[in-house]
Parts: sequence; C-alpha cells; structure tokens
Amino acid sequence: MAEKAQVARNGAVLLGCSVACDAFDVNRPLRIVTHAHADHLGGLRKSLKCCEKVLMTSATRDLAEKLDYSLELRGNPIETLEYGETLQFGDERITLLKADHILGAAQVLVEDQGGIRVAYSGDFRIDGTPVVECDVLVVEATYGNPSCRRRFNVDVRELFVSMVERRLRGGSVYVFGYHGKLQEAMQLLRDSDVSVPFVMPDRVHEIAQVCKHHGMRLGEMSLSTDAEGRELLEGDLPCVAFYHMNARGYVGLRNARICLSGWEFSKASKQIGDREYLVALSDHSDFDGLIEYVKRSRAKKVITDNYRSQGAALAKEIRKRLGVSAFPMPRAPGQTTL
Repeated sequence: MAEKAQVARNGAVLLGCSVACDAFDVNRPLRIVTHAHADHLGGLRKSLKCCEKVLMTSATRDLAEKLDYSLELRGNPIETLEYGETLQFGDERITLLKADHILGAAQVLVEDQGGIRVAYSGDFRIDGTPVVECDVLVVEATYGNPSCRRRFNVDVRELFVSMVERRLRGGSVYVFGYHGKLQEAMQLLRDSDVSVPFVMPDRVHEIAQVCKHHGMRLGEMSLSTDAEGRELLEGDLPCVAFYHMNARGYVGLRNARICLSGWEFSKASKQIGDREYLVALSDHSDFDGLIEYVKRSRAKKVITDNYRSQGAALAKEIRKRLGVSAFPMPRAPGQTTL
C-alpha cells in the first residue's frame, strides 16, 4: 500500500493514481490545493494550464486570489469542493474534509474501488480537526520533532484576549502575525465581546473581508489610511491595530505590541521588549498532536512530509511510539527507509 502515496521531490503529495496535492505533478490529472499558504501553492499556474481539474474549497480560492493578485481562479479547470463533498474521477472518489488551520483549509481522502483509503492531513490543529481513518496516511510534520511540545497548561486563546483587554486601558494595541492567523485573532476578540474598533492596512483588510464573506465574525473594521483609522492610531485611542509580521520593525513602536507565533513551546507568552510580548498562538498541532492524529487514524502505513518540515524525526517517533510503519518523503540523500 505504500505506493498508494508519496511526497515528490518538488513537494507534491501524490495520492492514489490521479491526485497531486500542493504542487504540480506532470503525471497527475487532478491538482488539489489544501489551503492558501504559499508553501502549498507551488506550481499552481502550471497546474492551471496542464491539469484536467484543479480542486480547492471556495474559501481557499478566494484567499489565494487576494494573496496573489496575478492568479485567476475562476472557470475551467478550477472546481470548488466544500467539506464532505465528493468527486468521482475514474475509479477513485476524492473528498475534502475540514482541517483546523486557516480559513478553507482541507484534508484530502482518496478511495479506490477496492476500498483502500489514502489520506493527506494537510496542515492542521488536532483539537478542531476530524481525524480521517485510513489505510495509508501522509501527515504534515511542521512540529515533528519531540522537542516541539507545548507543555504549558494554559488556554492560549483566553490568555491572548486577556492581554489585549488589559492593554487597551492604556490606548492602542498592535497585533502582529501572518495572514490567516491575524484574522483568527480578530475573531477570537470579537467572540470574547471585545468591541473596540479594529484598524488595519489595506492588505490585511482585504484578507479580512474574504474571511467575513465566508462566515468569520470580525465586526466593523477601519483602514489605517482612512480618517477614522488615522485618528485612532495617531491619538493612541483604544483600538486594536492588526499588521503583518513584516511591519513589526517600524509600526507601533511606542505602543503595546503582541506578536503571534507558533514557534514557542516553553511558555504561553513571554516579554520580548519594553512593551512587547510574544504569544504562542499556533495554527499547527505540536508533536503530541501529530502523534495523536496518527494513532487515531489507524493507518497501517504513514508517510511524513519531509519537504516542508521535520518529517524524518516524526517518522522515527511514530515507529518507536506506535509501532506503525512510517518513513519520511522525499528522502534526503543517503537516507534509508527505516
């Protein structure tokens, strides 16, 4: 069954006979985009030219278009599938299932006529992701090293909301993160009844509008370049300003600042500047979550994604802890299967 799934050297996750996920493969008529992050959009223009169908959720399509204005993802060969919908292609059934990561993120399940189930987890957080039971599993490995464990017994989301609420008493609060995570932070605050104005630059605002269109609860938002937004920020009035992490070096330097990062495992939050804090708000499962997903999937064979992340370390631990056949792909030069 191992040949039912592979990760090619260009990062394409190959499932069954027909499907390539998250990169282009010349021999696969179907391309699936699991979500709109750049490391999963590789070769998309080539896929649009060469593949019979390019599949993704409608939310992923809309986000990808906003993140790259040169992409045109309407009409053939684009086909959107929502969670739980199935496409029959030849002798295979392809289904997209929810992954708790960013808006529109999906897992992929391919079933053949013989009932063999081959799945790709895509990127995910286990708490909000339904585990796919399967025979062969390709699993992400972003935090696949055993050192990547969040040992703190704290609800990071509640912590983040509390930190923002306290700092709003002193004026504007700046939140820095990446697209997708920023909008999640907005919804966390709105769900916790934080009603102050949200201010953001054009790019963050465009992504937020897509998220609102697809059901995220973000409330009213102002552009940082509009009169209202400028007045709030220049007057240091109570509001939350959301900026991409790339703006951290030059925006809101005199204000309370919160940076959202998944690469923090020892503490839920820590001070990194005079008025600046890092909060461990991640959109990936840690090592324990990855192991738990594999265990619950009941997969007989597991391939760990060694193109985007730490697949070799995770495969070793799966074999040791679960007794399941597991190996990283693509393999590094000189690396053996076991």
